[in-house]
Amino acid sequence: MSNSQPLDLRLPTPGCFADPERSGIDANAVFDGMTEHLFFTIGKLAPTASLHDLYMALSYAVRDRLMTRYLASQEAIRARPQKTVAYLSAEFLIGPQLNSNLLNLGIQKEAAEALKRFGIETLNDILEVEEEPGLGNGGLGRLAACYMESLATLQVPAIGYGIRYEFGIFNQVIRDGWQVEVTDKWLKGGWPWELPQPDESCIVGFGGHTENYIDEKGKYRSRWVPAEQAIGVPHDVPVLGYRVNTCDRLRLWRADATESFDFYAFNIGDYYGAVEEKVGSETLSKVLYPNDGTAEGRRLRLKQQHFFVSCSLQDMLRSLKNREIPIKDFPLHWSVQLNDTHPAIAVAELMRLLLDDHRLEWEEAWEITSKSVAYTNHTLLPEALEKWDLSLFGNLLPRHLEIIYEINRRFLQQIRVKYPGNDLILRKLSIIDEEGGKSIRMAHLATIGAHHVNGVAALHSDLIKRQLLPEFAQLWPEKFTNVTNGVTPRRWVALSNPEMSSLFDKNIGVDWTTNMELLSKLEEYENDSNFLEEFRTTKLTAKRKLAAYIHKQIGTLVDPSSMFDVQVKRIHQYKRQHLNALQIIAQYLRIKNGNSQGMVPRTVIFGGKAAPGYYMAKLMIRFVNGIAEMVNGDPDMQGLLRVIFLPDYNVKLGEQVYPASDLSEQISTAGKEASGTGNMKFAMNGALTIGTLDGANVEIRQRVGEENFFLFGKTESELMQLRKDGYNPKDFIKGSPELAEVLRLVEIGHFSNGDTELFRPLINNLKGKDPYFVMADFSDYLRAQDHVSSAWANRSEWNRMSLLNTARSGFFSSDRAISEYCKFIWNVNPLPVEITCDVN
Repeated sequence: MSNSQPLDLRLPTPGCFADPERSGIDANAVFDGMTEHLFFTIGKLAPTASLHDLYMALSYAVRDRLMTRYLASQEAIRARPQKTVAYLSAEFLIGPQLNSNLLNLGIQKEAAEALKRFGIETLNDILEVEEEPGLGNGGLGRLAACYMESLATLQVPAIGYGIRYEFGIFNQVIRDGWQVEVTDKWLKGGWPWELPQPDESCIVGFGGHTENYIDEKGKYRSRWVPAEQAIGVPHDVPVLGYRVNTCDRLRLWRADATESFDFYAFNIGDYYGAVEEKVGSETLSKVLYPNDGTAEGRRLRLKQQHFFVSCSLQDMLRSLKNREIPIKDFPLHWSVQLNDTHPAIAVAELMRLLLDDHRLEWEEAWEITSKSVAYTNHTLLPEALEKWDLSLFGNLLPRHLEIIYEINRRFLQQIRVKYPGNDLILRKLSIIDEEGGKSIRMAHLATIGAHHVNGVAALHSDLIKRQLLPEFAQLWPEKFTNVTNGVTPRRWVALSNPEMSSLFDKNIGVDWTTNMELLSKLEEYENDSNFLEEFRTTKLTAKRKLAAYIHKQIGTLVDPSSMFDVQVKRIHQYKRQHLNALQIIAQYLRIKNGNSQGMVPRTVIFGGKAAPGYYMAKLMIRFVNGIAEMVNGDPDMQGLLRVIFLPDYNVKLGEQVYPASDLSEQISTAGKEASGTGNMKFAMNGALTIGTLDGANVEIRQRVGEENFFLFGKTESELMQLRKDGYNPKDFIKGSPELAEVLRLVEIGHFSNGDTELFRPLINNLKGKDPYFVMADFSDYLRAQDHVSSAWANRSEWNRMSLLNTARSGFFSSDRAISEYCKFIWNVNPLPVEITCDVN
């Protein structure tokens, strides 16, 4: 395997990690591994094996080859103790694992050759069988997955802690234009990549009460007496780095009941009661993001967060005990990163474990906690900054509430000294929000308890300091920093765009996959017509694949030579899929009115899921599908305009979409998107961006060049002023006859089969408050889209601009981001893993 580190089986070491029969990486070894697992693990003979059987057999054979690295990586940290990154995240959207592991091992060709001996013509026939792991939803979870892969590639010891969701979020089906949520049974066929570790389970409590007592040393103590408990069973998922021996892991917790079956209840006929505790406990790891529109839903969310955080921290503390490392050295061995506010309860839980279980004094416990925890903020939206009702929190976690009160009391005492007599700043900084019903501000808890707080794009980090947490930033300026997000080039270029990757390998060498700055060498070819034609051909190949997928899945034919204009992301008003939809209607009207001069053939592609309880987002999906039905059925649109909504958008589908995209729609309201990562994947794959100055768009534009980016829209400061001046969207509608006509067409039911009420909530929202300034940005957006059409008309120039987007995207690698975390926040160093074995 090229660029791989050879396994040294000769040097003696305590413990042998390399079974020669299961470490081979040639086609014969892979074939033998598959044959063995078909027979002994799956219980099938090759002639009767299904595609799923072969997928499982190949996956087990590949997992065998991971185990050498997986166990050696764990042994390395035991033999040479150093700090490990503990990445706490409510979701890890890791995507399919087989092809990623084949790529990182360097054995894709060998696996394809082995499969041919089973009568399978292409590796893709097997890859299509693999289910998408239901462990995440959107950008937050995908970022966590990219970061774990980069940590392993950079040979940094790390564990990603989360929940093993049985059903994930949901599968999206489109019926009559509406999103319908269907249970995601991703585990139904078995998942070969996990390693259950039941002997390392943890017990987590909920509810109950606290007691005060005097310990054996005469010290006043508190203890928690929970009313109920659940068991967290860890399932480890190996995370292999690219062509290195380092194999980190995800540790995902599954919830079990402490007593799963009540014989007495069963024997007296109470059959539900016999398993009631089991059902209640296991609910904790059933579904990602249960609907928080009900009191029970909010309670379940808080229980989930405490469940996985408590298990994870207990696991870290246990690892110190097993290695005979003093508890006071926790910060030297663990850097605990909170991926947004979901795991922010870690501040209070680590304090509880240190105070109550390990009997430390407050000052020492707080020093350990504040030196260990760092917090990444991912949002400026108030509704996404978690706050928990005080009564709910106290009922579920009474001891944690006591600890938070004490953290808050000590913190506010410092503030009183610094700002004597300033009650306003006390109210602003307090962890307890006194407005309305009292609640706990989890972002404040995380900020107070963390040694660093970072945003995820330069603009976002600036807004955190200026708007979100300005008083905290003034108090602790040294805490606040920025680490712009990044994405892994292994999955999002090498894996998903093999034709383009091969072109790069041939012309600039293979090292760009681990040093993305080398892509800058591509600029040497910006005026090379032969290279640009090859580059265009790789894009066309990807577009043909996506066109075939679209026809197969939804029955609509699209022209691969048309511009693929793509917006794929979570459906939300601030991401403004409805702005895109409205400009489609404007283009539709131009064609109908005979004003299509300057237009170019476009296929506008949407994809993304709406939260089940988010009605307006679901209505936006219906709106897009209503437009698609009208546009795609109108002969006048033939050859000029097509609209597609891709159902059930996920990582697997993203691997087809990003390489095939010509135009990347990054049109969120300025100041609302923290960073975005889809924008980076598009740019790496040669798509040009149309976007606002929001999130990482700002840095993408700076990197790729203003002339290679289609900018539109008001800036964050302009929108603030507009709001301050009393924003009235009707002023912008009056100033744009084209916009007024677009809205009128929607109001008369043109895209809803004559139903004038269906989209009324959407139109009323836009004409009323228009909280995300769709009307204010519409005309400039349409101007930018006209600029896009003009640019597309000159295809050789477009290809050059496309190449420059890719060549200048190296900064947005997750390797760069992780290197910054390691250097500036975690203070963690690589730990190269050597695999040795005494075979004598």
